[in-house]
Amino acid sequence: MTLGRAAGLSIAVLMVLVGALWTGQGLGWIGGSSMTGESTWAIVGPIVAGLGVALAISIIGNARQKRAQSDLDQRYGGKR
Repeated sequence: MTLGRAAGLSIAVLMVLVGALWTGQGLGWIGGSSMTGESTWAIVGPIVAGLGVALAISIIGNARQKRAQSDLDQRYGGKR
């Protein structure tokens, strides 16, 4: 795994966790913040979490595609 992929996946995981936290606060499940019970955060949280999931899927998909291309290149004499 390259440093860029690791950093991207770390950001994606962070986005999912922060999105889940904001959702919990917006729905009033997690107290102790000015965000608690604010419906704005119940909307923004899932959006951020969803973007994090999309980022992770994109990074993993690109890595698999590059690996598959690399395997074919080795078998059939592509890029050298």
